[in-house]
Amino acid sequence: MLYIVATPIGNLQDITLRALEVLKSVDLIACEDTRHTKILLEHYGIKIPTTSYFQHNQIIKGEYLLRLLKDGKNVALVSDAGMPGILDPGYQIINSAIANNISFTVIPGAAAFVNALVLSGRPAHRFVFEGFLPVKAQARRNRLQELSELKCTVVFYESCHRILKTLQDLEAVFGEREIVCCRELTKKFEEVLRAKPAVILDNFQKNRPRGEFVLVI
Repeated sequence: MLYIVATPIGNLQDITLRALEVLKSVDLIACEDTRHTKILLEHYGIKIPTTSYFQHNQIIKGEYLLRLLKDGKNVALVSDAGMPGILDPGYQIINSAIANNISFTVIPGAAAFVNALVLSGRPAHRFVFEGFLPVKAQARRNRLQELSELKCTVVFYESCHRILKTLQDLEAVFGEREIVCCRELTKKFEEVLRAKPAVILDNFQKNRPRGEFVLVI
């Protein structure tokens, strides 16, 4: 059996009893980063073997995990934070399981974009999750222009290294429209700002942006 296990996005207490039970019972835990997952496992006294499974080894390591599953082993797949398969190569091993008739299930839990969507107070009955915007400036501006024409709430992630440039683009494209900027969700310094892009930009120009961001429009 392959278990797709959601893990906390910041606060280690945000993990389900079922997730802990699965992580304690499988034969192997496949991690996006074994060093990162080790913190969670040690916190809960879990001593199951781990192996790395990430973008640059997904083909070779995916074949290895598939062999274990075919041999009847139980494998848990986790990402660094949140639900595996969202913005990571988890969907590849899931597709392999489907193609090879291997049983798998999802152990639900935290997802940063869901937290941000609810915290924003914006309509959540219809929304688009955009992942990360393009890195290149013109491509990013073009994508934001396309998103501005949608008649629903839009959610996307951004890094602390690009947040200032993205806020500048948001000001250019969305103008006076209020947005919601969520930072370090579930962590000690969680922050939610509801304001025009220019106001949030001014805040982070004065206060160095740190951590991980989710933006809601």
